[in-house]
Amino acid sequence: MIKKIGIDQLKPGMYVHDLNCGWMEHGFLRRRFLVDADKNLARIRQLGIRELYIDTEKGLDVALAPTASQVEDTLEQELIEVAQEGRAEEPSATLTEERVRAKRIHNEALSVVFNLMEDVRLGQQIDLERANPLIGQMVESIFRNQDALLALTRIRRMDRYTFEHSVNVAVLMVSFARTLELDPPTIHEIGLGALLHDIGKILIPPTILNKPGRLTEEEFVIMRGHVVQSRDLLASVPGIRPVALAVAAEHHERVDGSGYPDRKAGREISRYGRMAAVVDVYDAITSDRVYHKAVTPHLALRKLMEWSRFHLDPQLVQQFIRCVGIYPIGTLVRLRSGRLGVVVRSGQSGLLQPVVRVVMDANRRCYLTAQDVDLSRLEQGSSERIEGAESPEQWRIDPEEVLQTPC
Repeated sequence: MIKKIGIDQLKPGMYVHDLNCGWMEHGFLRRRFLVDADKNLARIRQLGIRELYIDTEKGLDVALAPTASQVEDTLEQELIEVAQEGRAEEPSATLTEERVRAKRIHNEALSVVFNLMEDVRLGQQIDLERANPLIGQMVESIFRNQDALLALTRIRRMDRYTFEHSVNVAVLMVSFARTLELDPPTIHEIGLGALLHDIGKILIPPTILNKPGRLTEEEFVIMRGHVVQSRDLLASVPGIRPVALAVAAEHHERVDGSGYPDRKAGREISRYGRMAAVVDVYDAITSDRVYHKAVTPHLALRKLMEWSRFHLDPQLVQQFIRCVGIYPIGTLVRLRSGRLGVVVRSGQSGLLQPVVRVVMDANRRCYLTAQDVDLSRLEQGSSERIEGAESPEQWRIDPEEVLQTPC
């Protein structure tokens, strides 16, 4: 049985099933292992882990510890409660209208990040004039209809993760800042800092940055150095503002002081840094990497809720969930009717009633002609609703493909 325990309950003889730090690289070469010495305990504590999962069939038990399924049920209920407090907004542009502009902005953003990183690699200074106009266009698109750009953050290729991650974090941060009703100049600086938050990675040796496997402890230290590299690079750029710098410098800090590079805690971390920590984790764990399989957007939100007990700002986590919705764009869901579909855009009546592109009848296990169902605009008396998120792998449905399917 898989159970969740506190770090103080862990002792030799227990079998670690999950270190519960999905955003973090660490020096353990295996994800699951038997704790066979006190030195293992010390290494786990050094990572800043507060809670983790054990397998009681392979090691010692903790009698009153909650099971993984109990934890999941509690987190799911918390997610629903957060979503019920969210509000939907009427976009000023239709998704069809905005999609074309968003695609152009997204492609340009990938190109800008690539070119700026190449400049840094060649020893040239970062030119903000390449990025500022792009961020302006991104902000305008988000304000017209955020679903267009948010949908594009779900279309990914593993071989260009560094660039896509930078762009995705920028899009998500601008959307997040808008949800928090920050002023437009601040939103712009947040987007700029997010776009450049990982620029120091270009100075990490490629053998480490692109290593097809887990990093050693020594390599992990070098990889962590990208934050300082990013901070120093941006600090030397004329015209860079404190908000943008904070996003880049603090996105790996954690509110319990377990982050890096400065082990800041609580309000020592700026609001912008705490926002960036939430968004960076979300995009990282929903991306396929050589050493870890992406989790679904809905499961990622559940993990953010779990990690907000210690590592992430709980209020900001809740606000981020209200920003992207309990079932973010790209989530495969099951409807009460037994149909399966992918969330393609927000609904107009709340976060629990998005638009779902139905593609399969789960009861008959057959594919259907794609059809968009707006759960916020059903006929009176309809009982149709989302029952929960589903595994795309289990049903052999590719959400990215569905998002790009005309309907």
